[in-house]
Amino acid sequence: MLILGIETSCDETAAAVVEEGKKILSNCVHSQIDIHRRYGGVVPEVAARSHIEVIGPILSAALEDAGISWRDIDLVAVTKGPGLIGSLLVGLSIGKAIAYACRVPLVGVNHLTAHWSSIFLVNDEIDFPFVSLVVSGGHTSLFLCRGIDEVKLLGHTLDDAAGEALDKAAKLLGLGYPGGEVIDRLAKQGNSQAYSFPRAIRGEVNFSFSGLKTALVNLVKKKGEIEESELPDLVASYLEAVVDVLCEKTIRAAKEAGIDKIVLSGGVAANGRLRERLKAEAEGVGIKVFIPPVSLCTDNAAMVAAAGYRLFLTGNTDGLDLNASSRPAI
Repeated sequence: MLILGIETSCDETAAAVVEEGKKILSNCVHSQIDIHRRYGGVVPEVAARSHIEVIGPILSAALEDAGISWRDIDLVAVTKGPGLIGSLLVGLSIGKAIAYACRVPLVGVNHLTAHWSSIFLVNDEIDFPFVSLVVSGGHTSLFLCRGIDEVKLLGHTLDDAAGEALDKAAKLLGLGYPGGEVIDRLAKQGNSQAYSFPRAIRGEVNFSFSGLKTALVNLVKKKGEIEESELPDLVASYLEAVVDVLCEKTIRAAKEAGIDKIVLSGGVAANGRLRERLKAEAEGVGIKVFIPPVSLCTDNAAMVAAAGYRLFLTGNTDGLDLNASSRPAI
């Protein structure tokens, strides 16, 4: 079975062809980073218009790279939400059109399900059940996954997502966009114990990063000016506060659920410090951690195809009346 995956939930336009939900034949991604850099963040209307401009060429490239034609497609899997509603509608509309024209089934995929499904593309060992931490610029969520369509939300961010907190910190400090990448790189040069930042809501598995962001704002105001030489220590300490909370809550959630496997995914899963610490600390208490390669952490369509294939096998298909949703319901 050849699955065409389509992803347009935010600022990446992506299409991929995946065989049997496992073997990536193509995975084409067009990033809008250069477009949104001038604004310091994603502008929804600009993002949607960019998707319209490039979705056709990206789909053609995906089929060409896979060495197939439209008539070879057996299933269309497309992100239905959550995300920016205008962006989602671009991918969903063309996905429905392709399914109709090619007379193949259509499966709408939750973006967060797609993220943790990326692990199936690279690891044969992982199987349900597991606890999934999906952490990105728009989402910080913990799930108990007992099947592709048997998922329970354990906790989520009550305000800023972890990636959003990193992006806002980078913008405040004048480090550029996207902030997560810059902070990850700069933090490796700094002392993570140089500054003290708060770790919010310790007693539960929900997350909050707005207080951390406010603490940084207050520190910058108090100091008046941050010397360039201070930046590595400052961002390393800030990042450590984010990583502390993510690791502690994820491991606790797995312990409380009696689960010995954790899957880390999403854009922030590319962060070196988070990958290193979660793996070391979880495996220190007998919990195995599975993390996709960096190339599959950021938004892509191969992960959508992987999730769509598994949903299809369990009898989940959608009609042409499928609509997009900006809400993060799983």
